[in-house]
Amino acid sequence: MKKQSITLILIAAIIIIGGAFFITSQNELQDTSQSQKKIGFIYIGPPGDHGWTYMHDQGRQYMESELGDSISTTFIENVPENADAVRAIRKLAESGHDLIFTTSFNYMDQTLEVAKDFPDVKFEHATGYKRADNVSTYSSRFYEGRTIIGHIAGKMTKSNTIGYIASFPIPEVIRGINSFYLAASKVNPDVNIKIIWAYTWYDPAKEADAANTLINQGADIIVQHTDTFAPCQAAEKAGVLAFGQASNQEQFCPNAHMTAIEDVWGPYYAERGKAIVDGSWSSIDTWGGMKEGHVVMSPYNKNILPEDIIAEAKAMEASIIDGSLHPFQGPIYNQAGELVIPAGSVADDGMLASMMFYVEGINDSVPQ
Repeated sequence: MKKQSITLILIAAIIIIGGAFFITSQNELQDTSQSQKKIGFIYIGPPGDHGWTYMHDQGRQYMESELGDSISTTFIENVPENADAVRAIRKLAESGHDLIFTTSFNYMDQTLEVAKDFPDVKFEHATGYKRADNVSTYSSRFYEGRTIIGHIAGKMTKSNTIGYIASFPIPEVIRGINSFYLAASKVNPDVNIKIIWAYTWYDPAKEADAANTLINQGADIIVQHTDTFAPCQAAEKAGVLAFGQASNQEQFCPNAHMTAIEDVWGPYYAERGKAIVDGSWSSIDTWGGMKEGHVVMSPYNKNILPEDIIAEAKAMEASIIDGSLHPFQGPIYNQAGELVIPAGSVADDGMLASMMFYVEGINDSVPQ
């Protein structure tokens, strides 16, 4: 009987100890869950576009690889830039996300609207300019890359007509057109660019139609500020040349693709994700370029580009990085013949961020 009592006491002790261990383990799991930060992304298109959204998603994956179990990420794709964006952003905020990246210009007001209702959630808006205590903005100096492809296009065109597919008339796109044209016309004063406004970021069929229209108008090089590889494929099919957009798209059009401007978001996303994890996040504006590694050029296609043009392009990259070359170095005039950037000066960030005029020589008008 005594032995049985001792046995029962031991069993009870084991149960109590085991129960205590179980409770501790549950608390430890709960603490781990609470410490893990949730980070969400709003995408304008699908990650499979192999352009803009694809590169943002590559950045998200890079952030995960760098920060490991300290974060978890989610994304919502194909979100229109309208009231649907408010609902999508709000959905992430309501579901416990600590940081939300909204990755298209026209999410700007929607981001601010939701951020006002969720002051404890942090937001990062890509390519915009409106900030708040819990809203940062970030972008890249894509126009630096457009200076390089402009130089290449000016040298490579035979028809002196270059087709340019533009998305929306916003400063980012306008300054891209200007930087491209300034570089192209500097090496080829006879160059002319024809612009088609697609009024979409992602629509492969519409982008291909725009490319074919420009080719029918005599363009032998296609440039785009839209998100898919459809224009490059249309160029390849027609036997003309093209540049990829946002990522290296050579695999989709190897006989047309000369190079592309690649958007590298990963290091920035990892840095801002880490700031959420360690509590150091603050509202800032970031505008990185080639110097910071936010903009890089895809490999120059040696089967298309002569060695001397590749060497010139690489030299331009180095000069942009060391600051000796600026895409908007004066004197620069607008279409009305007014001097907007004097000789010896460069455009400041205020002018670049609000640029809504064409430079002299572009035979078109900015849509109103």
